[in-house]
Amino acid sequence: MAIAALITWLITALGGFYLLYTWISNGGPRKPSASRFPPALIFGHFALAAAGLVVWIFYVIVDNDALAWTAFVLLVPVAALGFTMLARWLPTYRSRTAAGSVATSTDAPERHFPVAVVGGHGLFAVTTVVLVLLTALEVGGS
Repeated sequence: MAIAALITWLITALGGFYLLYTWISNGGPRKPSASRFPPALIFGHFALAAAGLVVWIFYVIVDNDALAWTAFVLLVPVAALGFTMLARWLPTYRSRTAAGSVATSTDAPERHFPVAVVGGHGLFAVTTVVLVLLTALEVGGS
C-alpha cells in the first residue's frame, strides 16, 4: 500500500506542477490582485506537499512508522489548503462557463486551469491521503 500511495502522490504532484505552471505563466505572482489565490496559499500548499512527499519517500525506503505519521500530518494542512483553493477556484470556473468566453490576459490566472486537471489532481490527492492514512494505521499489512 505504501508504493500505491507513492504512485498516487507522484501523479498528484504532476497535476499540481501543471496547475502551478499554468498559474505562474498566466501572471499569478506578478498580478496577485487579479487572482483569488494569494501566492502564500499556492506556495504553502506546494511546499508542504513537497515536504510530505520527501518524507514519504524516506518512509518507503526505511519503513519507519514515525515517518508515515509525519507524512500524514503534513498532508492535513496540504488538504486544507487544497480545499481552500478549490473553494476559491469554483466561482472563477463558474463565471468562465457562464460567460461562455475564452479567457483573456486580464483574467485571473487560475481561470486558465483545465477542469480535468483540477478534478484529477483532487481525486488523486484524496486517494493519496486515504492510502497514507491506511498505511500509517498498518491496515492491509506490508
